[in-house]
Amino acid sequence: MKGATLKDVAREALVSVASVSRVINGLDNVTDDVRSRVLSAASKLKYIPHGGARSLATSRSNTIGVLLPDIYGEFFSEIIRGIDQSARECGLHIMVSGSHGDLDETVGAIRSMAGRVDGMLVMLPFASPNSLREILPSDFPIVAISSQLNDDNGGVISIDNCGGALKAVRHLHDVGCKRIAHISGPKSNFEANERENGFLKGLEACFVGQDPLIFEGDFTEEAGRAAIDIFLKNGTPPDGIFAANDMMAVGALTRLQEVGIKVPDDVAIIGFDDIPITRFTNPPISTIRVGMFEVGKRGLNYLYSMLEDKEFQSADKRSGIVFLPELIIRTSTQKIRKM
Repeated sequence: MKGATLKDVAREALVSVASVSRVINGLDNVTDDVRSRVLSAASKLKYIPHGGARSLATSRSNTIGVLLPDIYGEFFSEIIRGIDQSARECGLHIMVSGSHGDLDETVGAIRSMAGRVDGMLVMLPFASPNSLREILPSDFPIVAISSQLNDDNGGVISIDNCGGALKAVRHLHDVGCKRIAHISGPKSNFEANERENGFLKGLEACFVGQDPLIFEGDFTEEAGRAAIDIFLKNGTPPDGIFAANDMMAVGALTRLQEVGIKVPDDVAIIGFDDIPITRFTNPPISTIRVGMFEVGKRGLNYLYSMLEDKEFQSADKRSGIVFLPELIIRTSTQKIRKM
């Protein structure tokens, strides 16, 4: 479905084009009934405000929308830094917003941006980006980062989260760990689920017979600390921990140190993402490097290619990009293997 026009909305709402224009521009000289009908029709038709629609159809706004789960912390700052650098190289501006894992906020941010940007980079690990097509016209360019998007006008930047987690578990096995645990992300998060799947595959392959020991966290440092308290409360702590992101690994490290458990001598710890802080903790934390700066940079370049070359959106050219995470070994897993 192509983008709707003012006339389309007016026809659907059974009002004049002038009335639609007044409602869309937030003017007061319309009745509540007319306002309600126009807004309902605009939502149904996925109407983008005319100024934005005109820029998309002709000269473009040279602005890209970026929608992330959050804009706080080193993980998201690295993505934004990569996007921003690439945007500057392409002569584009970016408009950034956070969804905070809330569907209403997501919808509001998308509708706010849609009339002012040429396309969008989205990261929605808590929901399928395919639901965006219920809000936006089908011809609106979207690139989904580490999410699923199956249509003819979008692209996907994928991260092999499961494979990366499997590398982490194998590494814990290789350094001599006998009983390992996983600090996962929330169940509603796509990436967290993929990383947990990798942990379970690694457990089955390398730690035969061990029951899964999993604490569900929320990607925060506090969750890593809480996980250690639970592991200690339930008996002997594991001698290897794989945290689904680096901030939870940092939390686990600091809590272990507070209770007198040595890392890596007593417990080896590995995280995921390779945010800058992992290089400066004591000891530095081993991790699975994704390269979020490069993810952001290539995501923007991908979207720019879609905007510049309409043929790029054809299935044979638009095959997507897959990032294969890399194992980064630091002191937090440098245990002496006990025979």
